[in-house]
Order: sequence, then C-alpha cells, then structure tokens
Amino acid sequence: MIRSIIYTIKQAFLQILRNRAMSSASLFSITAMLFILGMFFILAVNVNLISENAKRQFDTIQIYLLDTTEWPQVADMIQRLDAMPEVSTVEFVNKDQALAELKARWGENGYLLDGLNKNPLPNSVKVKVTQLEYADTVVKTARTFEGIEDIKYYQSTVDKLISVTDTIQLAALVVILFLILVSVVVVSNTIKLTVLAREREISIMKYVGATNWFIRGPFLTEGILMGLISAIISGGIVAVIYLKIVKGVSQQTAVLFSSGMVPAEFLISNLIWIFAALGISIGALGSMLSMRRFLDT
Repeated sequence: MIRSIIYTIKQAFLQILRNRAMSSASLFSITAMLFILGMFFILAVNVNLISENAKRQFDTIQIYLLDTTEWPQVADMIQRLDAMPEVSTVEFVNKDQALAELKARWGENGYLLDGLNKNPLPNSVKVKVTQLEYADTVVKTARTFEGIEDIKYYQSTVDKLISVTDTIQLAALVVILFLILVSVVVVSNTIKLTVLAREREISIMKYVGATNWFIRGPFLTEGILMGLISAIISGGIVAVIYLKIVKGVSQQTAVLFSSGMVPAEFLISNLIWIFAALGISIGALGSMLSMRRFLDT
C-alpha cells in the first residue's frame, strides 16, 4: 500500500516535470482563476458588510434639532414618537455626546476634532424603528414637529447599496463559473497529452494486470498537485494584497461608511480553505475527464 502511494506521487511529479509547458499553463490558469475569485470574494464580502451596517443604521433615524429648540419641545417630541407602535426606542443625544461618538468612530484620527473652537454638531433625537419598512411612516410624523433642523434618512442610498451588492455577487458568480470551466479544460488537456505520450506504457501495464485505478493514480495525483500548488500561490498573493488594502484604507472606510473592513485574519483563513478545496477539485475533475477516453470506467 505504501509502495503504491510512493509510486503514485513520484510518477505525478515526474509527469509534471516532463510536460513543463502544459503543466505551467495549467498552473497559471488555475492560479489566475483563484486569484480573480479571491478578489471578487474580498470585494463582495466587504460590500456585504457595508450594506448590512448601512441597513442597521437605516433603522435608526436621526432627527437633528435647532439650537433654539427648548427642552419642553424635545420632551413632547420624544413622548409622541415613543407612543408610536412603529418605534422601538427613542433617545435624546446632546451635542457633546455626539462629538464624543464621532471621535470614537474616527479612531486614530479623532484627535483632529480636538482643535475645534466650538462644537458644530446639533442636539438630536435618535429613533430606532421596529422594522425597516416603518421608517417612512416615522419620518413623515417627525417632519410635522417644530424645532427640527434636519432628518438623517438614507433609504435610497441603502437601496442602491443593496443593488450594487447583488450585481457584484452575480458578476462574481458568472466570472468564477467561466474560469472554473476554463481551468478544468486546461488541466484535462494537460493530462490527456501525458496519457497520449505514455499510451504504449499504459497498454503494457494493463496487459500485465495493472488495474485502472493503479494507472489512474499518478494522473489523478498530478491534477490534484497542480490544483493545490495553484491554491497556495494564489492564496499567498491575495493574502498579501488584502493585508495591504486593510492597512491602507480600513480607517477611511470606517469614517466614510461607518464600517470597517472584514478582519484580514478571519477572511484569509477562510479563503485559504476555499482555495484549497477549489484547486484540488478542479485538478481532480480535469484529470478524471481526460482519462475517461483512454481507460475503461
């Protein structure tokens, strides 16, 4: 059993070395496919995160108050909003608290706000709705109150963000399926050329009693090895790129979208397993397809 495994692995490596040109083409094809898959995966996951955070922010309506608004008006506003069945919670946020929250959201750049001579932020009332579809009703009621400067309400933005997310996911799926098909065809052709080159040897092996699976072993291992090597290369490239992206723009996304990027360690660890599974599957499938025409199944 051990001899058979050693023979299979040894022959697989020899076949890769004998067909360097086609093996390189297969490695490049699978690596390119996995790299593009990884970049689409990174984009889709982070856009999804931003979209989900936007939706969570959308269920909280921010009602900004005029500086001249008196507390009795604010108290009446809170009472009337809290009585609505569509409202989950109502909270008064004074301008000092709002500035502190903004500093915390800016993270390391929060010190830039320390130089302000005057707090430019207004007092506000934060209203959380029970369901997203009730936000329109709450906003319409809030617009009837006096002492309001503005209402932060980004439903159209969130809808567009969700539409972009769906488009990215669909585009990624189409590209990934196409590249997987191309990679399987390239691997299959590579193995097919190897089988053709060893057709006489395979015939002799079958004549002396070698089983089909004994003959298939090196070719199947060859495909798996090419897929695994491609997964390691592409995974390393994507990991380096994503680490640089996170380091360079994560803070900016937190400021612009109130949402950081998916942690690099979490995303990369999952992506490596996905790459390994896809690379091995593509290599094995390409090998099996190429041998069906030359060996009895």
